[in-house]
Amino acid sequence: MARALAAPPADSALQPVFGDGGLPVVGHTLEYIRDPLKLLGSRWDKYGEVSWMTMAGQKWITVLGPDACQQVLQNADKAFANGDGWSLLIGPFFHGGLMLLDSEEHLRHRRIMQQAFTRDRLTKSVAALNPVTATGLDAWQPGRDFQVYPALKALTLDVATSIFMGGAEGTTDADIAELNASFIACVQAATSIVRYRVPGTRWKRGLDGRAVLDQFFRRYLPARRATETDDLFSVLCHIEGDDGEHFSDDEVIDHMIFLLMAAHDTSTITLSTMMQYLGQHPEWQDTCRAECEALGTDAPSFAQLDELTNVDLVMKECLRLVSPTPVVARRAVKDTEVQGKFVPAGTYASVAPHFTHHMEQYWPNPEQFDPGRFAADRREDKVHRYAWEPFGGGVHKCIGMFFAGAEIKTIMHHLLLRFDWTVDPDYVAPLNFTSLPFPEDGQPVQLRRR
Repeated sequence: MARALAAPPADSALQPVFGDGGLPVVGHTLEYIRDPLKLLGSRWDKYGEVSWMTMAGQKWITVLGPDACQQVLQNADKAFANGDGWSLLIGPFFHGGLMLLDSEEHLRHRRIMQQAFTRDRLTKSVAALNPVTATGLDAWQPGRDFQVYPALKALTLDVATSIFMGGAEGTTDADIAELNASFIACVQAATSIVRYRVPGTRWKRGLDGRAVLDQFFRRYLPARRATETDDLFSVLCHIEGDDGEHFSDDEVIDHMIFLLMAAHDTSTITLSTMMQYLGQHPEWQDTCRAECEALGTDAPSFAQLDELTNVDLVMKECLRLVSPTPVVARRAVKDTEVQGKFVPAGTYASVAPHFTHHMEQYWPNPEQFDPGRFAADRREDKVHRYAWEPFGGGVHKCIGMFFAGAEIKTIMHHLLLRFDWTVDPDYVAPLNFTSLPFPEDGQPVQLRRR
């Protein structure tokens, strides 16, 4: 039964936010994990752009559609805090990461970190990325049911470790496996129903995972402090702000843990989605491969990646179809409004770009794979400034978005030159939305070496 979240002030023309809590204790959490688009679509149909429901033990407003998303993400009245929202979900695991900072602290950290993502550094990163990718793909064993998602996840973790850390000397395969498992545990803890250190729970595994990650990076910190190199870890140890300030050891560790997670988890699902749809649409696979072959190199430079226009279209379409970050979290730090609805201070807000990316009002045939919708003669993404928002918006827009695009296109270039693959046209990836989406079946493809 629909109920108001809170009564607006008596002298206000604002409307209350209506919604419902869902099941006792779990609220709508399980519905979201099973099928977020179905849940969010039902909220849109019943309540419109803004409604409330219970998730992760708290009442959240659900913000749907580009107008409402834009209002919260641009945050003109500075009513919504980023850190307060995310901290409820992932604070114990990724505290201190740029996504969990606000106001002056966020601006200070972002100004310093932007020096790590300049065009010159991106150019060097792509040059280093090519040999790591080639070595990783050498180990792939093609077959009829090649599990592409775990293979890509291992590859992107290798890439992130190499590019961001300059390698991890002395690290064994078992260490890397533990590192990957720790990242997974931290990310999946976000939707825990039991949020205490209880053995056997996702929350406990996440806390243990954070301890492993912290210990791993601290092992390498003294060497990175001692020698300045081009890898991100070293850069974070040595870069300084306009006033000469540096990151502390704890700040470097916090940023490295968050950035390494973001750099390989989000890229993995996008690459995996691209392989699925290119396997189901061979005409696009052939077009993209011809474009890669036209570069005349198996190690493209950062500048050459701009010539992969069709690969870029496919990447953008896959970011639309499967948003690596389906929702972003905020919390109101003062009374405010969203699209004329009263939102009291303290309210958690879930902003859902994944839903916007599937709205028929903005995307004709939204479930259809159609990279041409991003082409210059169509630009469906331009129908609204926030119709396509896989990297968020406002002052918290993803600082690594250009690195992510370069990484994805570089790896896809190597894949297209080395392999061809097919996927059953009727295949639908069984995506698990416990946290960041991933295919539960490993996303099998029929992979052949060229």
